[in-house]
Amino acid sequence: MRRVIETRTRAMVIGPYLKAGTSRKMAPAASFEPVPGRSYESRLSEAAGLAHAISLEVAAERIILLSQIRPATLLGRGHVAELAAQIGEENIELVIMDCALSPVQQRNLEKAFAAKVIDRTGLILEIFGRRARSREGALQVELAHLAYQKSRLVRSWTHLERQRGGFGFLGGPGETQIEADRRLIEERMTRIKHELEGVKRTRGLHRKSRRAVPFPVVALVGYTNAGKSTLFNRLTEAGVAAEDMLFATLDPTLRRVALPHGGQVILSDTVGFISDLPTMLINAFRATLEEVLEADVILHVRDIAHEDAEAQRTDVEAILAGLGVDPVSDHRLLEVWNKCDLLNDARLAAAWTGTNRAHHERPVIVSALTGQGLDDLRTAIELKLARGRIMFDIKLDPANGAGLNWLHEHAEVMRKDTKADGVIHVRVRVPPERVEPLRQKFRMAATRCA
Repeated sequence: MRRVIETRTRAMVIGPYLKAGTSRKMAPAASFEPVPGRSYESRLSEAAGLAHAISLEVAAERIILLSQIRPATLLGRGHVAELAAQIGEENIELVIMDCALSPVQQRNLEKAFAAKVIDRTGLILEIFGRRARSREGALQVELAHLAYQKSRLVRSWTHLERQRGGFGFLGGPGETQIEADRRLIEERMTRIKHELEGVKRTRGLHRKSRRAVPFPVVALVGYTNAGKSTLFNRLTEAGVAAEDMLFATLDPTLRRVALPHGGQVILSDTVGFISDLPTMLINAFRATLEEVLEADVILHVRDIAHEDAEAQRTDVEAILAGLGVDPVSDHRLLEVWNKCDLLNDARLAAAWTGTNRAHHERPVIVSALTGQGLDDLRTAIELKLARGRIMFDIKLDPANGAGLNWLHEHAEVMRKDTKADGVIHVRVRVPPERVEPLRQKFRMAATRCA
């Protein structure tokens, strides 16, 4: 059994970034390249934020600009020696490299630093491992972690730590160290995939049952820590965890929300995106992200006050495109500019000027913290849903309770009035595929609105 670390692990975050203008041939992975609209300092700050998200004590941060990548250690000898001295002097236990490391580079740096070394993918996997609460989330993260470890069988690895969550690079209670070979990993991956297929079928049945109920689905997407969960809580009055922390939300949450004219929607809060999100995590969470693909409206929530707001938008749109949602042509997308309380009118105007709006409609500007603009957002959602949906006015006899119940189960009931003669006037909205069943059910009682 490994030692339980009583105090917060002292960590050092290193940003090894290629100098601007360096030949692309020198960069084996996108994580090294200069990112348009994002400074080296902001990239390092985000990596430190990831470390803080799992309560690491970030004792030191360093940016190292590289002119080339060393196959053995990533960094040059001089940098390795300098960092090793600093790590020893400051009693650093964990070194986080904000990039992708090969297994050989990771092993060689650990020898040189005499400390545990993880890369950006390993850190994100650790965060996801600690945050997953549902059975599905835990399985998805474990599958991604096994895929990551499968390529790193050059040394022993630490298996899942069950009692505390996470993947145990810090140690923990009840943790067991397993010498894993490829066969054992593949067997475990096969079992997890089999379990996830069952989860996927169940989720598909849930979606099918929701489609049978006339509530459109509105999905929240966006960069991690953009304020999605705070906005979700404001709109639904739910108690979803909403913290100023990267990846505070991992498991999807669904709640019902009422719109201004009486309609209702199901709002879905999803995992946040981030730059250089490991491909294995995108693949593992594809079943969960199908909630986004099936949504009637997709709200792209942006932290418009963030210095890297445009770069974050690009990252999110790239991930959406990879999932099959075209950020340019998909009519379901609606941008929500959150945290407007942190900006004055001049800075908002500057943000608008600096954004490429060629293919996007005007965003909705809100503050999930103060509630500013939420009425506008509800109205914008309703307008989005109204496109392509058809409105009908239906008259029902007072005794036709079954007909009224059918409307509540198969259409969006926008308004209901009972006249003096007892006749019930109901205004409903339905998608095109439900028009014919409605007409067959009510025939002469239904009048299409202009």
